Amino acid sequence: MLVLGVILLLLGLFLKISILWTIGVILLVIGAVLFVMGSVGRPVGGRKHYW
Repeated sequence: MLVLGVILLLLGLFLKISILWTIGVILLVIGAVLFVMGSVGRPVGGRKHYW
């Protein structure tokens, strides 16, 4: 989810498409939160690790 967020963020920046920029930021934030929760050992969605 982090990689997809970065790709959409960059595409939105270079192509000047604001919806891609917005979706990229949202996916980047959600992916970062899930990554941090999974890395500290908290189960995310019933899984011990999220990746």
